[in-house]
Amino acid sequence: MITDLVQIRRLGEKKRDENLKFRRYLKSHTFVERQFRKAAEEVQDKIDCRQCGECCRVTDVQIAERDVEKLAHFLGMPEKTFVEKHTAVDEDGKMILRRNPPSGDSKGGCEFLEGNECTVYEARPGNCERFPHLLRGSGSLEAKMWAHVDRATYCPIVYNWMEQVKGLTKFRG
Repeated sequence: MITDLVQIRRLGEKKRDENLKFRRYLKSHTFVERQFRKAAEEVQDKIDCRQCGECCRVTDVQIAERDVEKLAHFLGMPEKTFVEKHTAVDEDGKMILRRNPPSGDSKGGCEFLEGNECTVYEARPGNCERFPHLLRGSGSLEAKMWAHVDRATYCPIVYNWMEQVKGLTKFRG
């Protein structure tokens, strides 16, 4: 199990073309998804993502109205104030959590990230709760593979899961 983020970034980028081929391979073959889910459970059981927090530094988090309600309540402020103070709009016009810019030793990321800890963990948005979307979320794992190629460059869970599933499917890059 590889958890070092520098290694994950290097190996994920190095295997990007292979992972794209793997994505096409999965879409062109039929597999029992249960084995992929079992592999995801095994990997997620071995890696505590709260020790990492890299997804909070790398990704933009789209939020839904129910997330706004939950976070505003958690922070003890009106929803309108929460939206003004803690959200932004991405290039597609979607509401996202505001991000801190990189500065000094900080890589930046979600404004609710302190070190590797989420300061609103109990009320975190649904997208954060379901991340890395291997076991939770809508759609089959194969259908979500378009996102996993990128996630394998920063998420130890996705990287290790993808490598395990390649073995299960007897994929030869």
